[in-house]
Amino acid sequence: MGLGVLLACTFGACELEQEVLTGITSEQLANNPPAELAAVLKQSAYSVLMGDGSYGGHGGFYSYQEVTSDEMAIPQKGGDWADGGTWIRAHRHLWNVDDGELNGVWNFGYRVIAECNVLIGQYPTVEELVAEMTVLRALGYLWLLDNFGNVPIVTELTTNPAPPNNTKQEVFDFIERSILENAEKLSKANNRINLNYWTAHMILAKLYLNAEVYTGQAKWAEAEAALDVIINEGPYSLAPSFFSNFAQANANSVENMFTLPYDANNGQGFNLAQMTLHYESQKTFNLVDQPWNGYTVLEEFYNSYEDEDLRKQGFLEGLQFALDGTPLSDEVGFDGDPDGPQVIFTPEINMLEPGAFRQAGVRVNKFEYAIGAQQHLNNDFPIFRYADVLLMKAEAMLRRGNAAGGLEYVNQVRERARIEPFTELTLDNLLDERGREMFGEGWRRSDLIRFGRFNAPWWEKPTSDPIRALFPIPLNQLQSNPSLNQNPGYN
Repeated sequence: MGLGVLLACTFGACELEQEVLTGITSEQLANNPPAELAAVLKQSAYSVLMGDGSYGGHGGFYSYQEVTSDEMAIPQKGGDWADGGTWIRAHRHLWNVDDGELNGVWNFGYRVIAECNVLIGQYPTVEELVAEMTVLRALGYLWLLDNFGNVPIVTELTTNPAPPNNTKQEVFDFIERSILENAEKLSKANNRINLNYWTAHMILAKLYLNAEVYTGQAKWAEAEAALDVIINEGPYSLAPSFFSNFAQANANSVENMFTLPYDANNGQGFNLAQMTLHYESQKTFNLVDQPWNGYTVLEEFYNSYEDEDLRKQGFLEGLQFALDGTPLSDEVGFDGDPDGPQVIFTPEINMLEPGAFRQAGVRVNKFEYAIGAQQHLNNDFPIFRYADVLLMKAEAMLRRGNAAGGLEYVNQVRERARIEPFTELTLDNLLDERGREMFGEGWRRSDLIRFGRFNAPWWEKPTSDPIRALFPIPLNQLQSNPSLNQNPGYN
């Protein structure tokens, strides 16, 4: 008798399908599941982290972490990337409650939570599985807390289908408790595609580092203590090569702590080459599909890198060439760019909308684009890596008054980039360094909020209303769940 599970989120209008398992009865599975089977089961929860709109994908969670920040924009190039103004509004912090892509941000978190709840409910006696799924669920709630604030806490699929909001403090406490009660039960093995003891402490450190934003009460000492567990006891270190963490074959990185194991055939969703490269860049990498010519790097952000900074090689700038060395030319789509039809990526973007040049803006090259790559890349995407641990440790020390101690950790990261060490550490230069190191990894929005810079003006974005530090609860959710209350300022 086979076992299959099909479920729908209690709210959030998303459906999840668990792998059908054959050759074992549901009674056997519930009462005595083999360790190997438990390892298979939990992958159904991890798999929902991937897909459209996830880290490295367009149209949901990742897009709203990047395009709302000072790192990237999606300029409108005539009819290209008009998209009803969604990404222009995102850049200018003028999103609407009915912007459909925001629903994808909400569903991203609750898809993970729903799948974790299924496994916790079905296999309550499998201690390590329950502990790991509880911590993964806490990560889902951390993303939701960071993006929406007062979200409902749901721990069972059979609970009220219209749960009310919980307060930010309640969500914070739930995440904290979930990790503190379960971290010791997790494996200490360096398994990059599953959460473990060390990455549980990383989630806890992220929670504490942002505690003042979430609850009004700072927890810098608690953040530092969680990070010390990783630094003093964990198996991670800075990789000698920065770009090895983002190569196509990066599964064995000594720095990457928790990654999404994307695969062009069996784990799709990592579309960064499509998202950022020019249409003609297909010839540069002999790509199977033509790129979409969307995401570009903001000029001021690109210029924040010193020329000697090795990390600056993670961008495509200047005249572009085909794989055979022939200069690329955009004859068909030439739109009056003063550089002419040759494809020249310029740091300057002539406008955000409606007539941005098709070649305007430096493009993302941080991740390796393999020659002949398909639309979905094979690179693993690091959600947590050790360089972030060091920068977070520096920040916690700085905010506790130990700038000299924090300086040592920041300069480890700068040394790897082959640039001169800082002689002093301030909140301003630390935020800038976090940007240069963590660019494109989905943390910039949260960082800007924590440093009090998210509402500040930048290119084509005026000073924004402080309410924009949270997204509105999407209209779809309000319509399907009358118990939800909208975030302040969005009514």
